[in-house]
Amino acid sequence: MSTIPASPLAFSDSPLVRIMKQPFLLGLFLPIQSGGWSPSSLPRSTSWDFDYNARLTQRAEALGFDLAFGLAQWMGKGGTGGEIRFREQSLDPFITATALATITQRIILISTIHVLYGPWHPLYLAKFGATIDHISGGRWGLNVVTGFVPSEARMFGNEQIDHDRRYEMATEFTEMMKALWASPENLTLEGRHWRLMDAFVTPKPRYGRPLLVNATGSPAGIAYAAKHSDLVFITSPGGGHVDAAIAALPKHNTEIKAQAKAFGREVRTIINPMIVCRSTEKEAREYYDSIVAAADVEAIEGFVGRRASGDAKGWRTDLGAYRAVGGNMQIVGSPAQVVEWFLQLKQAGCDGVQLTFFDFAADLDFFGQEVLPLMIQAGLRNHDA
Repeated sequence: MSTIPASPLAFSDSPLVRIMKQPFLLGLFLPIQSGGWSPSSLPRSTSWDFDYNARLTQRAEALGFDLAFGLAQWMGKGGTGGEIRFREQSLDPFITATALATITQRIILISTIHVLYGPWHPLYLAKFGATIDHISGGRWGLNVVTGFVPSEARMFGNEQIDHDRRYEMATEFTEMMKALWASPENLTLEGRHWRLMDAFVTPKPRYGRPLLVNATGSPAGIAYAAKHSDLVFITSPGGGHVDAAIAALPKHNTEIKAQAKAFGREVRTIINPMIVCRSTEKEAREYYDSIVAAADVEAIEGFVGRRASGDAKGWRTDLGAYRAVGGNMQIVGSPAQVVEWFLQLKQAGCDGVQLTFFDFAADLDFFGQEVLPLMIQAGLRNHDA
């Protein structure tokens, strides 16, 4: 009896196989938290509410995007502070993805879940995940995160768990889920942190198991990804400025993929740039400067302080203007310049991008009209995948 489910890549008709035909994956990082990625008070349409994010997801799907992704956070009253109360409001990405599955047809929907917080048990998530898998037609993915902010753990009445031990626990959690998805019989397993006694999950996922993802920059996180993930959301070890990122990423991507290969697996890496694009570089820079001019300094300081309180190995970068615009990495310029940076990211070993914008609806439309055709011309995207 196998307790290792087949990868979705083993099924020729799975949504994961379909998107992997694209030369360069294209995802949208939904703003399901207030303020999105930019603690700036410059007027914009960006909203955390479901209807807005539903329209964004449907628009991304119409443009041919492969993925839509939502982060998870546990934020106290006032968010990270400031006039805009940055990120005080947020939707749960697990519930959001389930709802989005009913109004989309092709795009893959990825939920971030802190598997070590609160009452999560591998049996719960295996059952819930298999259910969403069926609702979506095999278009659901799980981004496994362990939580690095001490204040979040305390919200659940717990103290922060040591960094590497968190990944040991996440490994056990994931292995139990995978065993439940694969097993045709009742399953009894005794782990260090969870146990199963005559446990069984139906329905079985349509394509072996859901897409598995994690976001990481640490050695322990990369080791987890090498064993379990299909996609790895990476950060730039060279910092968020795009030229420094391009210089640092080839080695980083090579190391991640080599670790997976040692397990007989293949992973894809995807990175998260903030896109600030206008018809000319001058206009893009002016747009960028207007965002910075309206920076909510108190919100930025609160956000940076919150991240600094944790032990994440990625997402460390400079302050000031960079944080006002936000994102892990920033690409600013004309449509042709954006595509050139994408080409360089691909050459650096990245298999795709998960995009954020400042004014999501308007900027996504501009991207679809002006950037996407150039990506097709450059061989980064196929029409028929």
